[in-house]
Amino acid sequence: MNSPSAIAARPAIVNVHAGVHTYDVLIGPGLMAQAADHIEARAGSAKCAIVTDTNVAHRHLAPLEAELKARNRHVGTKIVAAGEATKSFPALAELCESLLGMGLERGGLVIALGGGVIGDVTGLAASLVRRGVRLVQIPTTLLSQVDSSIGGKTGINTPQGKNLVGTFHQPSLVIADTALLKTLPVREVRSGDVEAAKLGLVGDAEFFAWLENNWRSVFAFDDEALVRAVEVSVRGKAGVVARDETETGERMLLNLGHTFGHALEAWAGYSQRLLHGEAVAIGICQAYQLSRDLGLIDDAVVQRVTAHLAAVGLPTRVADISGDSKPDAATLVKIMGQDKKVRDGRLTLILAREIGTAFVSRDVTAEAVQAFLTRSLADEAGRAHI
Repeated sequence: MNSPSAIAARPAIVNVHAGVHTYDVLIGPGLMAQAADHIEARAGSAKCAIVTDTNVAHRHLAPLEAELKARNRHVGTKIVAAGEATKSFPALAELCESLLGMGLERGGLVIALGGGVIGDVTGLAASLVRRGVRLVQIPTTLLSQVDSSIGGKTGINTPQGKNLVGTFHQPSLVIADTALLKTLPVREVRSGDVEAAKLGLVGDAEFFAWLENNWRSVFAFDDEALVRAVEVSVRGKAGVVARDETETGERMLLNLGHTFGHALEAWAGYSQRLLHGEAVAIGICQAYQLSRDLGLIDDAVVQRVTAHLAAVGLPTRVADISGDSKPDAATLVKIMGQDKKVRDGRLTLILAREIGTAFVSRDVTAEAVQAFLTRSLADEAGRAHI
């Protein structure tokens, strides 16, 4: 196996074509040490502002800040609270004010140093400040490296639901240093695994099988396994984004499990009680169970998908959510009605035909979804008392 420094000198590079935007995703261990070089090579002498959160700042901010200051490129750093609460109107407004207060000009650049929350809210701020400044994503979680930092989606949450206010704002560069993942709690690694698995489930059965066989190496932070997991995920998502940048068709498949999962997140108050990846894991299981109930797949497929998610330690049932209170079917369907993918009042669901093949459906009524969830939750409750 190559040493981390050798791999860092030769990062995997995935080129993303999104409409008129083209940018590189650099993948490999040790890339943070060269981040200023990579940014300068693509953005020239642009002045840079860094946005990060309290957790990431403690671990990874100082070297990047020092390198940018040494090049006279740094105009300021904004450190925000960690967690989903930062994806809100008040936090967005404060962030925009901070960037303007730093004197960031339209030719400047904002660096999002953090996980999916930081990438989402910073990307949205970058799209708004001075009607749009450039953005560099430096994702620090597995979830953000395999999924959320790619493709230009930005957003904040509202009481009505997840990511209901946002824009498409493509980055100019993504630097995915896989060595940063070694500081993550295992719960965050699990949340990243589900997004990688999702990419396999909707379009790459071979990759899903690879994850089934190699997830332990990923969780052990093996450099080769991490780079492969991230690179294959990014290449898969880059292909989808190139064909459907603004999610009018094929890109909607990447929402597998998200209609159910986002409703669970909203019900849980976007709290540490249920992380995004955990909610999506339960949502994927529900999507496969519904597909089975509709006669689209066999139960063996449901069991295989559920087995992988359970093996890595993810919740697969609503009953697995911590705490005594649990949502009822009517509440979840009501929240789903606010989902950003609703069209003409009809829910948009991603259903499965087999592992590696999924499709968009608007043919399942809200009443049918509620009936399905009622059965599912009752079955979970019944098994809990056996």
